[in-house]
Amino acid sequence: MPVSTPYQVLVVGNPVLNTRSDEVTDVDGKFVKLCEDMFTTMYAAPGIGLAAPQIGVQKRFFVYDLGAGDGQQVLINPEITGAEGEMEYYEGCLSIPGLHFDIVRPERIGVKGRDLDGNEVEFEADDLLARLVQHELDHLDGILMLERMDDDQRKQALKKIRELQMKAAGAPEPEPKRSIFRLR
Repeated sequence: MPVSTPYQVLVVGNPVLNTRSDEVTDVDGKFVKLCEDMFTTMYAAPGIGLAAPQIGVQKRFFVYDLGAGDGQQVLINPEITGAEGEMEYYEGCLSIPGLHFDIVRPERIGVKGRDLDGNEVEFEADDLLARLVQHELDHLDGILMLERMDDDQRKQALKKIRELQMKAAGAPEPEPKRSIFRLR
């Protein structure tokens, strides 16, 4: 039986996912509840990060939990302050369900933003955390990982996405192409 979640994760094709989000200006009880609901939605997906635009909220923040003992984290109005190195990683996205692709991103980054208590946070990230922050920050800027792919990857991804969308819509499988020539 499917798990009920407070929000539905928006999928590729929804224009909200291609729109830059606005800064968060007020952190109150309603905002804290929104973050709690986002964690519930993220875990049910299942994922390790979820940006506000992925649930239709056009604000610059995301939630994450790497499962490494650091617990639930919220990063508000994040910025990358520096980057170095390069790493290719097999990356997926809750807004492009079921698909993963090799994406090249900086290996190490500097990050600053605010936490849920309004405190300024600044840290360096590498490996999975660097990947996650960059991926979620892309969502806040209206960028999907499709835009980080090379042309061949993008064509392959768009083909798979169309197939998944047609299958979800209950469209019949396309018939194989037939030649107009007949042998006699």
